[in-house]
Amino acid sequence: MQDVFDTFTIIMLVLALLIFWKLRSVLGQRTGRERPPYDPFSARDQMRGSTGDKVVTLPTRAVEQGAKPVEKPVEKPVEPAEPVERWKGIAASGSATAAGLDAILGVDKSFDPRHFLTGARAAYEMIVVAFAQGDRRTLREWLSKDVYDSFEAAIRERESSGETTETRFVSIDSTEIAGAELRGRTAQLTTRFVSQLVSVTRDKSGNVTDGNPDAVTDVTDVWTFARDVTSRDPNWKLVATEAGQ
Repeated sequence: MQDVFDTFTIIMLVLALLIFWKLRSVLGQRTGRERPPYDPFSARDQMRGSTGDKVVTLPTRAVEQGAKPVEKPVEKPVEPAEPVERWKGIAASGSATAAGLDAILGVDKSFDPRHFLTGARAAYEMIVVAFAQGDRRTLREWLSKDVYDSFEAAIRERESSGETTETRFVSIDSTEIAGAELRGRTAQLTTRFVSQLVSVTRDKSGNVTDGNPDAVTDVTDVWTFARDVTSRDPNWKLVATEAGQ
């Protein structure tokens, strides 16, 4: 029995030695220079605190570190630019005309005096030619009732005497606003036209009774246009005419 046990013990020792030798050949020996096991969380913390050349530590917010917040620099107030003259080229600053334009713009935000002057220039030429031709339809569209009645009476008198009038524009040299005011809800703009035209009136026999078909005449007219600023109709009506200087 003792021999069997000794033999069994010897066999187990031999097997243990063989296993130990195999493990040593596979795993090798510890020399004290081995790298520690990799811990991804520990490695991340080391990178945050590293001061090496290849790793830049990002600054944390001062509030989180308990430091005093950085105050923003005080910006200097922007000085307002010099006011732009609203009616430059239309009316002198501080004039009654400028004040009238301000009043009109205050109740009619779409008002544009430059746009008005363009339309007034076209209307002026159209009305003068329509009067010479006796075109009542065009005149009725552009004239107030009082002015139309005056123009129509002159046309009727001319027709009754057999006279005809010929008018041809050579040029319109200038168109400017000479006055502006707001009367209640009615805006009025007085406009001065300086033009050159050829005008002649003939009797029923064709003889010249007024004007000269071969002469260019310098003409200055001062017309007043009006419009109800509360109306949806954007058109202005001629409400007064006079010869200018």
